[in-house]
Amino acid sequence: MTINVEDESNKTLPDVDTEGIARKVIEAALDYEKCPYEAEVNLLLTDDAGIHEMNREHRGIDRPTDVLSFPMLEYETPADFSFVEEDEEDCFNPESGELVLGDIVISVDKVMEQAEKYGHSRTREYAFLIAHSMLHLFGYDHMVPEEAKVMEAKQAAILESLNILR
Repeated sequence: MTINVEDESNKTLPDVDTEGIARKVIEAALDYEKCPYEAEVNLLLTDDAGIHEMNREHRGIDRPTDVLSFPMLEYETPADFSFVEEDEEDCFNPESGELVLGDIVISVDKVMEQAEKYGHSRTREYAFLIAHSMLHLFGYDHMVPEEAKVMEAKQAAILESLNILR
């Protein structure tokens, strides 16, 4: 598994092993969704200004958000990887042979703000945002209540498997 982490935030998340937690949560999400391939994920840590610009550019929403997900795959059914070998040229990194899932962008400012707001650790908030985004990279969404319930249950299960609790 390859996780490319880039930090352009110029800020630190005190007491958070950003690369270590990212690796654990991404591995747990891959295992939970039974991904049969080694995978590649890009993770960008930015600040509110950086994610605001991306949110406006890519989603037409003129405000900062906590996390953005940019999936590389289009699933007919979330986490159904059966199609990827048919589209091998488009789905796998030719150098590593890993399945390229996509990009996660997290606002470090929002991690700190939301951890305080919700009364849990920065590690828990950071891990939650990665688990949430991984589900988007697997094709899940939360636009309707039924989809939101599915994502919420999966996020909780992934975090519980790592004993990362509120």
